[in-house]
Amino acid sequence: MSKHGRILVAMSGGVDSSVAAVMLHEQGYEVIGLTMKTWDYASAGGSSKETGCCSLDSINDARTLAVNYGFPHYILDIRDEFGDYVIDNFVDEYLAGRTPNPCVLCNTHIKWEALLKRANKLDCEFIATGHYANIRQQDSGRYVISKGKDENKDQSYVLWGVSQENLSRTKFPLGSFAKSEIRQMALDMGQEELAKKSESYEICFVPDNDYRAFLKHKVEDLEDRVAGGNFILSNGMIVGQHKGYPFYTIGQRKGLGIAFGEPMFVTQILPESNTVVLGKADELERREAMVRNINLVKYASIEEPMNDVITKIRYKDAGMLSTIVQEKDRMRVVFDHNVSAIAPGQSAVFYEGNDLLGGGFLV
Repeated sequence: MSKHGRILVAMSGGVDSSVAAVMLHEQGYEVIGLTMKTWDYASAGGSSKETGCCSLDSINDARTLAVNYGFPHYILDIRDEFGDYVIDNFVDEYLAGRTPNPCVLCNTHIKWEALLKRANKLDCEFIATGHYANIRQQDSGRYVISKGKDENKDQSYVLWGVSQENLSRTKFPLGSFAKSEIRQMALDMGQEELAKKSESYEICFVPDNDYRAFLKHKVEDLEDRVAGGNFILSNGMIVGQHKGYPFYTIGQRKGLGIAFGEPMFVTQILPESNTVVLGKADELERREAMVRNINLVKYASIEEPMNDVITKIRYKDAGMLSTIVQEKDRMRVVFDHNVSAIAPGQSAVFYEGNDLLGGGFLV
């Protein structure tokens, strides 16, 4: 019998999830490893060589580690569910003129549900992932996610959508460690190749991080349908033609294919008229934002305006002091100072100190 019970660990084949699995194994948990196959390059229009967490090499690396440490390992094919939900949403959001956040959707609706469903079948009390974040239960009974020790690797931003029920069965073994410490642990395990594995910051299903090529592959005749729309200024003046509104994002400066005497940025995308609005840097600045589909983590609700909240509007954003006001299923965010390039579709995530209050999608 194990000391702590049975736990299902999501193993991508990378250094983080591999060390997490070994760490729990050595702590006395009865570990079962699970690698999820979410996509493949062929269906995404990529090259014949697969890379990243869903490649055959990564799956084999996860299985080999499990065999070496004597715990079982399974492969779960969730390509259909992943494609139907995450990839379809990704395409739909760009066609709606928004910038999607697929990692949040995957965590919220696909990975956690798939893990817990399999955990139940395998009589696992808990699941674990290699995310750099922490989790604890408050006196109120609610589970709270907080930032990981390593500020540069903290992944709490992409976890705002995970439900209380799912958090109650989740463990993040790496939350109190820095990335450098995890790589050293891999070396100490004799896993030199694993310790030196490079990291990918790309969207897992977008080959070569080229979302425009991905959209063209997924949507028949997309280029022909959206080519030739107008670039306009905020006063309505037409200043040129673009290649199609889905191929631009809020705040984009490079790759516009049009020259001005000063830097110009995409400030608005109007899909109904296939129009892209350009403006100067100050035209990107806003003091307020609305957030939809909110999920609250630390508190069940926020009855009164809450001051001194740090709001992040993108993953690598340092965050900005703000006041948040809950309005039914939406959150109004009033920033203490102007923020730039608020992109509809991206996540806005709220923090009280290091604790994750919750998040939602920018309108």
